[in-house]
Amino acid sequence: MVSPGPAEVPAEESGCRLLQRRFTARLLPQLRLLVEECAAREGLCEPRRGEFVLAVDEIAGNAVEHAGGSGRLVLRRVGDELECRISDAGPGFSEEVIPELLPGLDGAPNGRGLWLARLVADRFAVAAKAPETGVTGAVVTLAVRLR
Repeated sequence: MVSPGPAEVPAEESGCRLLQRRFTARLLPQLRLLVEECAAREGLCEPRRGEFVLAVDEIAGNAVEHAGGSGRLVLRRVGDELECRISDAGPGFSEEVIPELLPGLDGAPNGRGLWLARLVADRFAVAAKAPETGVTGAVVTLAVRLR
């Protein structure tokens, strides 16, 4: 039997899974602590660790607030990166909705979470789930280098 090459390994199976959780608003504080602990254990140093945890918290909070009240987080070590993937079952969105400049300078109290996460991440992507399968939502992936 031939083993699959790197391009054939599904993203969910590659890397070392550190944390996997479904969450709601009530679980966000616990989720932050778990992400912080995993990031520290994997060697992500301050101030990058704090920035990463804040970015993850913002994305998770967006899933709760704008996408049906819950989400799923998968935290993995992929090579020399710490990668977090947050998925939800909301209406979905694309990366184009994230402004280039800091939102809220006009007095708006929100809209900074995605902008901040993209700014902090070494790698950032937004993908829509496949609507043709009847599954809606978005998947936000952000990663930071550990070294």
